[in-house]
Amino acid sequence: MEKIRRASHAGSWYTDNPKKLREELDGWLRACGLEKSPDVRGVIAPHAGYSYSGRAAAYAFGNIDPTNISRIFLLGPSHHYYTPKCALSTATVYKTPVGDLPIDLEVIEELKATGKFELMDLLVDEAEHSMEMHLPYLAKIFEGHLVKVVPILVGAVNPDNEAMYGRLLAKYVDDPHNFFSVSSDFCHWGSRFNYQHYDEKHGAIHKSIEALDKMGMDIIETGDPDAFKQYLMEYDNTICGRHPISVFLHMSRNCSTKIKIKFLRYEQSSQCKSMRDSSVSYASAAAKLDT
Repeated sequence: MEKIRRASHAGSWYTDNPKKLREELDGWLRACGLEKSPDVRGVIAPHAGYSYSGRAAAYAFGNIDPTNISRIFLLGPSHHYYTPKCALSTATVYKTPVGDLPIDLEVIEELKATGKFELMDLLVDEAEHSMEMHLPYLAKIFEGHLVKVVPILVGAVNPDNEAMYGRLLAKYVDDPHNFFSVSSDFCHWGSRFNYQHYDEKHGAIHKSIEALDKMGMDIIETGDPDAFKQYLMEYDNTICGRHPISVFLHMSRNCSTKIKIKFLRYEQSSQCKSMRDSSVSYASAAAKLDT
């Protein structure tokens, strides 16, 4: 029986008008002017409303060559629902205004059989935006290609379990037909986020935020999950997709395929100049075969 996850944030976080949404996505993808490469096996991309992060996200999704990919693993953080584990979707199809994406039920069953995952009900799935904000881009890029998705909600996973999930999922990286879409925004700065780290040596607050984010991005590019954990412990940077990113770093550490992550775009929702201001940072990366 079909179990549909509605595009619950369409009409608020992004337009629910298919024609308009296609035009927006097309425009952003064209503007970033990136070459599609079959070597791109994964992306890290933001998940804010498209008016904030749609343009930045294009720099991740614009790299994807859909030709040989038949499965997309989608890893997103949980914003509303607490779980110390990873959770699998119970839907059979994810709807978007620009085309629907069927769930790979076979792989879901395979993961379920490990006993390491919980299941999220449809209400939890539809309340969460972190994976949904990747879906219109993916539906657009993979239009006309037979592709299925494996959505994995990554909860508040401790470092040992990040490593465990990384080992468990690593074998999927070695299948060249699999692709990985990792959802994360970067620094959430301001009193409303209870985070106001400011190092005056960088000058304006927004420059300090940028330096902090770039430090994290540089560490992610090294592919070292332990160094990333150290960085988060030291600076507590409010990277909301820290757990999905960590799981992905452990996956690439434990697979046979050599993967290199490279950040291609960095933006901030606004430039903080005083302690009363707030902003969210967006960073887009491609994970390529390191040949």
